[in-house]
Amino acid sequence: MASAKPKKKNPRLASGRKRARQDVKLNSANTSLRSKYRTAVKNVEKAVAAGDKAKATELFAKAQAIVDTVADKGIFHKNKAARDKSRLSAKVKGLAAATA
Repeated sequence: MASAKPKKKNPRLASGRKRARQDVKLNSANTSLRSKYRTAVKNVEKAVAAGDKAKATELFAKAQAIVDTVADKGIFHKNKAARDKSRLSAKVKGLAAATA
C-alpha cells in the first residue's frame, strides 16, 4: 500500500513552474501520439493475421504516415520507426506472396 509515487515538490522559480506546466501538456501530447502509433501498427498486424491483403495494404499506407510523423517529432527514434515500417512491409508482402 505504501508503494505510491512520492509527491513532487513545487518548483520555486517561475521558470521552473512554467516548465512543469509545459511538461504536463507535452507529456499528454506525446502519450496520445505514441498510442496512435501502436494502434496503427496493431491494426496492420491484425489484418495480416486475418489474411486480408487489401485491408492490410490500405492500413499499412496509413500506418507509414503515422510512423513517420511520430519519428519526426522525436517520440521514437528514426531507426526504430524505419525498423517497424520494414517489418510491417515484410509481413504485408509475405501475405501478398502467400495468397498469390
